[in-house]
Amino acid sequence: MSIYAQYAALLDGVLDELVSEGVLPAEFDRGHVTVEPPRDPAHGDLATNAAMVLAKPAGTNPRALAELIKTKLAALPPVTSVEIAGPGFINLRLNPDAWRDELRTILREGEEYGLCCVGDNERVNVEYVSANPTGPLHMGHCRGAVVGDSLARILEAAGFRVTKEYYVNDAGAQVDTLARSLHLRYREALGEDIGDIPDGMYPGEYLKPVGILMAADYGDDLVEAPEEQWLPIFRKCAIKAMLDLIRYDLALLDIHHDIFSSEAELQRSGAVDEAVQMLWDKGLVYEGTLERPKSLDPHDEWEPVELPLFRSSQFGDDQDRAMKKADGSWTYFGSDAAYHWQKAQNADHLVNIWGADHAGTVKRVQAAVKALTDGRVDLDVKLIQMVRLFRGGEPVKMSKRAGDFITLAEVVEEVGKDVVRFMMLTKRADTPLDFDFAKVVEASKDNPVFYVQYAHARISSLRRKAGDAGVDLAGKADLALLDDEELALVRRAAQYQRVLESAALTHEPHRIAFYLYDLAAEFHALWNRGNDDPDRRFLVENNPQLSRARLELAFGVGQIVRSGLALMGVAAAEEMR
Repeated sequence: MSIYAQYAALLDGVLDELVSEGVLPAEFDRGHVTVEPPRDPAHGDLATNAAMVLAKPAGTNPRALAELIKTKLAALPPVTSVEIAGPGFINLRLNPDAWRDELRTILREGEEYGLCCVGDNERVNVEYVSANPTGPLHMGHCRGAVVGDSLARILEAAGFRVTKEYYVNDAGAQVDTLARSLHLRYREALGEDIGDIPDGMYPGEYLKPVGILMAADYGDDLVEAPEEQWLPIFRKCAIKAMLDLIRYDLALLDIHHDIFSSEAELQRSGAVDEAVQMLWDKGLVYEGTLERPKSLDPHDEWEPVELPLFRSSQFGDDQDRAMKKADGSWTYFGSDAAYHWQKAQNADHLVNIWGADHAGTVKRVQAAVKALTDGRVDLDVKLIQMVRLFRGGEPVKMSKRAGDFITLAEVVEEVGKDVVRFMMLTKRADTPLDFDFAKVVEASKDNPVFYVQYAHARISSLRRKAGDAGVDLAGKADLALLDDEELALVRRAAQYQRVLESAALTHEPHRIAFYLYDLAAEFHALWNRGNDDPDRRFLVENNPQLSRARLELAFGVGQIVRSGLALMGVAAAEEMR
């Protein structure tokens, strides 16, 4: 348990006392009470907003309640002073021994440090990637894949039960186009000159080996056959081949889903009919006509058609949505509603990682989830902005293998899994990200991948050098030798659990990357003290006791860096080459 969790528990005890004294009501919401570092470290070690949050249920003003809380907190043994700031914030200062004890906790708990139970074993379904099975993954897919997979790791570390899901969009017209593109490659494999790939087809060379396999399996039997005979065969084979390719691409990033759900199978199973019937029975589907599309030219003919419409506007959407098309087939939304209802049968929370081009469908799907589950299950959608590729500042666009984009596999092959995964989390998911092949391998502070890995490599080097310096790593360290600057680094390291919890609850894995960069920066600053003064190095000649204490500090920081990188799916570097 981190020091912030310990003091949150102590504050809970204080609030319980105030309840017993009649200051606070027996029942009140503590969910917004926090114990966190003050914004300005000069104000103390810990801060709480308890008086600000609870003044209203206490029927008093925040400063008056803060005085009562202050008196009780000041009586706790590790607390050296309590101050009230502004309208009622409470700042605490702790005996430095509290932070030395925290460092011992980090070292004792190792990789278990920071793990928490904020998830309370609730079930979360995280759907991510879900790219159309029409070719290899590109860097846009890569970003969503890393965000989703890292979030799943974070949620598990925070005490949630996680299912990682990929939704295969294999029921639309795009898979028929893929099948026709494969048929061209099949004919090419049999020796036919197919010329240029027609517009609208998939031109990438990734279909060539599949075409060769089809030629080996079927010979020329399907060259002249009518399309209705060969199209289902080529569709099935193309989807399987593309999913195999996608799984291979994801494995390069150490990403593995628990479930691959098929849209086509969903429709064949009758699940869409069942979900829509549920909405009918709730009075949430009716026969009606949609408004004239705003994008339609005023001179174009348009005839309103009566369709089954879902009352999504009752749940925060801009308008009601059609469940079926005029030809009687399901709309994308009809299938999406059923798919999310199916996921909700085994989840308390749903999280979707989608490309930014799906922004227009978020409200309607959230409305469907709320309607179908009676609000039991919530859906959070994280929209992923594009990744722009550069090489030395110049845009990179084309790939012979894919036809018109650089593939995920090509990028991983050039710079490595860990660089790719880390870089995908260096910005909020809803902001564009620039990936420059030259900069991401640059050995500089401006490259966050290098900067964090270099911190861990430096710490690893200390372990190797300690023996040469005659420092007994098995001996007990006297942490009282650590100075204020060094204890400040412990304070930063101790924030790990708080960052993990906030990343899990907000579904924002980039918070881990940001935190690790700040932690590495403070470590490097301490390291650099020894550039001019040998007595301030981590390994001090002829002073094994001081060296031992500083090594404990470094090893504790190294543990936090390893744990944080593991949540990002990144291996910690033992040395930099």
